[in-house]
Amino acid sequence: MTTLITSIQEMSKLSANLIENNQSIGFVPTMGALHEGHLEMMSQSVMENDVTIISIFVNPLQFGPNEDFDAYPRNIDQDKIKAASVGVDYIFYPEAEEMYPEEPTIKLNAGRLATVLEGAQRPGHFNGVITVVNKLFNIIRPQRAYFGKKDAQQLAIVKKMVMDFNHPIDIIGVNTVRESDGLAKSSRNVYLTHTERQEAPALYKSLQLANEQYLQGERDSAKLIDTAKTYIEQHTSGNIETVAIYSYPELEAITHIKGKIFISLAVKFSKARLIDNMIIGD
Repeated sequence: MTTLITSIQEMSKLSANLIENNQSIGFVPTMGALHEGHLEMMSQSVMENDVTIISIFVNPLQFGPNEDFDAYPRNIDQDKIKAASVGVDYIFYPEAEEMYPEEPTIKLNAGRLATVLEGAQRPGHFNGVITVVNKLFNIIRPQRAYFGKKDAQQLAIVKKMVMDFNHPIDIIGVNTVRESDGLAKSSRNVYLTHTERQEAPALYKSLQLANEQYLQGERDSAKLIDTAKTYIEQHTSGNIETVAIYSYPELEAITHIKGKIFISLAVKFSKARLIDNMIIGD
């Protein structure tokens, strides 16, 4: 049975009791609208921990003024059914007033890692992410926390935050879950029109083509980027916002590829902005 908890006090007390009884806690932070990608992370947590807790909280701090905070899909009844289906024990489901009873006075800054890619497109976004993740870590006190590799920049930033703030938590990256045609699972896919949904798998295909070039020996970032861009332009009506290559997890721009990199893209369709990436290299 999956139990819903809405107050910080109750959640903290439960976590303290679990820790006192030597129960390992796995944690998956989400904003709800759960899909198979979320369920994959939850299933892994259930396998690796005594107790699995997820949070469902649409965090206002990580939305910009013109972003889809109010429109973000919310359905706690459906989410609870899905979480229960994979064995989640508790859902922490606070209201915004519970998490932020007043405007935060002390604010975190994600620093250099947030100045590129999604951070450059969405100023302040990752500051909001690490603020809420810090709060959730302190409330739930997990041994392990699970994040999707689809948001590879977020994963890198959270790992660095955990290192910098000495959180005693293992951050585990979980592989991107995709539809049968390659489209990365995302809560925002519901905003695609029928035609856009048919075009959207081209994003992953473009990454695969760039990876093939890499495997054939190409090490010029610009050529891999051009391959991906050209394919997206030829096969979708979306507007390309970003196709870029950075070292990973350092997120430093590179022109000649060596070591581990990730190629990241963002494409804006009429009502949906989709991101995808691929981590490649040694």
